[in-house]
Amino acid sequence: MRRVMASAPVEEAPAEEPRTERPKLRTEFAFELPRGYVDDEGKVHHSGVMRLATARDELIPLRDDRVRENPAFLTVVLLARVVTRIGDITDVHAGVIENLFASDLAFLQDMYRRVNSEGHTRAGVACPECGHSFVVDVAGGRLGES
Repeated sequence: MRRVMASAPVEEAPAEEPRTERPKLRTEFAFELPRGYVDDEGKVHHSGVMRLATARDELIPLRDDRVRENPAFLTVVLLARVVTRIGDITDVHAGVIENLFASDLAFLQDMYRRVNSEGHTRAGVACPECGHSFVVDVAGGRLGES
């Protein structure tokens, strides 16, 4: 007599869930300086580009002698590493960042924090007259641009 082994029912693999594509990683952010960088020839540069910071960007300035002597200089060295263009200037170095107006430096510091911590350049604001809340892109741009 032959024995037939009963087999366990075969479970079907679960249906694959449709893959949702991750949004493309944005690594560069355009901006418009509130006042603008004035170069040696007196030309004012407003538009620029900042890239996402890497761990290296945040570590290397800590070895810089200027930062060791004056920790406040960290901002200048760090921004010089991640700002890739201001107007026609593509060689953005600490000397360029040092010569920004204080309001433009503060703008870039805030933008750096937003893009590297929060991943975007949007900020919630409220109208001082009516109190209506809305979102603006602090990186700038002109009306009608996307």
